[in-house]
Amino acid sequence: MSVLQELAIATRTVAAAAESAVVSIGTDGRGTGVVVADGKVLTNAHNLRDRTTSVRFADGRVAQGAIVGSDADGDLVVLAVDTTGVPVPAWASATPELGDFVFGASRDNQGLVVTAGQVSAVARSFSGPRGRRIRGGIEHTVPLRRGSSGGPLLTAAGEIAGINTHRLERGFYVARPADEALRQLVDQLASGQSVRRRQIGVVVATPEVTRRLRRAVGLAEVDGLLVRDVVADGPAATAGIVIGDVLLRAGDIALVKPELLIDALEAAGDTVVIRVARGAEELDVTVSLVEPTDTGDAAAAAADVDGAPAADPDAG
Repeated sequence: MSVLQELAIATRTVAAAAESAVVSIGTDGRGTGVVVADGKVLTNAHNLRDRTTSVRFADGRVAQGAIVGSDADGDLVVLAVDTTGVPVPAWASATPELGDFVFGASRDNQGLVVTAGQVSAVARSFSGPRGRRIRGGIEHTVPLRRGSSGGPLLTAAGEIAGINTHRLERGFYVARPADEALRQLVDQLASGQSVRRRQIGVVVATPEVTRRLRRAVGLAEVDGLLVRDVVADGPAATAGIVIGDVLLRAGDIALVKPELLIDALEAAGDTVVIRVARGAEELDVTVSLVEPTDTGDAAAAAADVDGAPAADPDAG
């Protein structure tokens, strides 16, 4: 039997294993999801626009799913929806390695789509919808159509090896590996416990944009993050940070990249001192860090709070 024949057989095996468990998310098929437990579907947070969304199953049934738990920064949500009769696929026992053949599965209004490729890189990092770095990703060459994000990356046995999350500019996809950490996170979300991470309530521009805009108004160029918007009553607003300020440092960390602000907040204690450029002046602002309120609204994953503008994870 040739390699191509073996690949064809493996593709059909994967399709049979994934047929019932892979679902379409949203009336317009904006994303894909996978059944991970009885009554629970996992998908990307950026696939949702509200607390509820439609879920289309293999048999054509459409049901309304509601958010049980969300990790907006990690771009994952678990939905509660009636999955009666749908078998739950197994998690892969090992994380795929460089060169391994893997399969992508997605569903649109016409049915299941299964494609094959190879793992092209491991331990990759990428920006989530709100600019927070997601590390440890699997980059692969599986061709995936728009609307595939949130669907499973599968082994030849039809086991879940990852969750496809982010399309790279050059056409490759990055999946979150189905390692022990992800499985524990999915269990946490499925139990109704959302993930809350620190933020100060600002929308920022990159240092490149910051330098260009300051130059345009005759101010000295600085390396930092221009504040484009401030959340009312958030920690930044309470501390006196305003639109137009440039965040230069947070504690000992120079803010030359948006993700470094997030790193600084994770490392800080109850407060963080942020060095701010306001016009031609510089000043220190002490920001009190409080636990963010968990609204349970996965649509907030599309907001650029505490991050630079993020591209559509499933664009192209």
